[in-house]
Amino acid sequence: MPTDVLTLADRLWRGDVSTTTMHPVDHIGGFVEITDGVGFTPSFANVSAFSTGDGLVLVDTGSLPLASVVHADIRRWSSAPLHTAVYSHGHIDHVFGVPVWEQEAREQGWKAPEVIAHHALPARFDRYIFTAGYNTIINRRQFGFKDLTWPTSYRYPDRTYHEVLELSVGEIDFTLRHEKGETDDHTVTWQASSRVLCCGDLFIWASPNAGNPQKVQRYPREWALALRRMLTLEAEFLLPGHGLPVVGADRVRQALTETADLLDSLVDQTLAVMNSGGRLDDAIHSVRPPAELEERPYLRPVYDEPEFIVHTVWRQYGGWWDGNPATLKPARERALAAELAALAGGAGVLAERALELLARATGAADDVAAEQDLRLAGHLAESAWLASPADGAVQRARQHVFAARAERATSTMARGVFNWASGESVQKVDGDGGSPHGH
Repeated sequence: MPTDVLTLADRLWRGDVSTTTMHPVDHIGGFVEITDGVGFTPSFANVSAFSTGDGLVLVDTGSLPLASVVHADIRRWSSAPLHTAVYSHGHIDHVFGVPVWEQEAREQGWKAPEVIAHHALPARFDRYIFTAGYNTIINRRQFGFKDLTWPTSYRYPDRTYHEVLELSVGEIDFTLRHEKGETDDHTVTWQASSRVLCCGDLFIWASPNAGNPQKVQRYPREWALALRRMLTLEAEFLLPGHGLPVVGADRVRQALTETADLLDSLVDQTLAVMNSGGRLDDAIHSVRPPAELEERPYLRPVYDEPEFIVHTVWRQYGGWWDGNPATLKPARERALAAELAALAGGAGVLAERALELLARATGAADDVAAEQDLRLAGHLAESAWLASPADGAVQRARQHVFAARAERATSTMARGVFNWASGESVQKVDGDGGSPHGH
């Protein structure tokens, strides 16, 4: 049965459906005409379509596995050729649909579509090519896609711009504006006559993806400023890069304002710790998002989470060092773990204590205390494993601890890393042991 996209969007906004079960970074499926001449298909990365007298304009084109599905969804709405595709940014879930449309254009004898993006985007594609191995590893870890191989061939844009591009296609006018936030190459697309705003991943029905632990620098303050600039447009329809449409000027205003407020609060608090001489550790354990904002149905930490944004702010304004003199020029992790294990009486002692903390956390009535015990258990289990990676009991302890951490995690980011660690421990138990490898 087709998804009723707008009804589902309303239920999510009201909190009748949770983003923990209807995750914004997932293929929801379906298609809806948002307003006259504007279509929207919610996919792993969404695609927005505008009908013009000269053909379609798409904002984003979808991911490689779902490009044909998205194409078919749009084709049930319009048979017009694709005239222009705009990349909201260069993440691979947004930019792999163009070849499907180009193949159709060749078969039909149509003019090939033009692809437009910000001028920083080609450098992203270049970087993806020379870090393909690393990106394969971290995305397998983050999403659990064991067979994922990072692509090394991209459809580069035909045309780029710097700050603002005024675009007219078939007598329909668009304003493209560069913003920084999740990436340095974001494009916000505004279609004034329909009051439709395509914001890319600057709003995704989740706590902003501004702290991803395994990815390059994000820009939380610039992100907040971008959201506040979008407010001045007074949009009636907000079409995000992930999740469902936000319909109605009041809701759009609230979504943009409160996302900006969340980011500004985290930046301000982290800078206050930095300016007072604190360490990153102080910031991680003291900075908290405003509770009323974190509880919003569209700001829940289901993909990224505010704690990780603290790291991003620190890295952007303070560099990579965390303020601990021991970590400026650290010992090898395995050497330190071996010393700690020897002092404790062996790696097995560390592993046993990790399991004790895990058991205490499991039975704790206080969520804060339970979380602290789980964090300590993680440190001890990892130290035990680094000190004695071939010890089966140590391996099992690590497996159990990180499986529990994954089960408790709210965000895709944390769950992916903890599941990877737990699974890695299983491989050591079932396999031939050996030394932990350096990721």
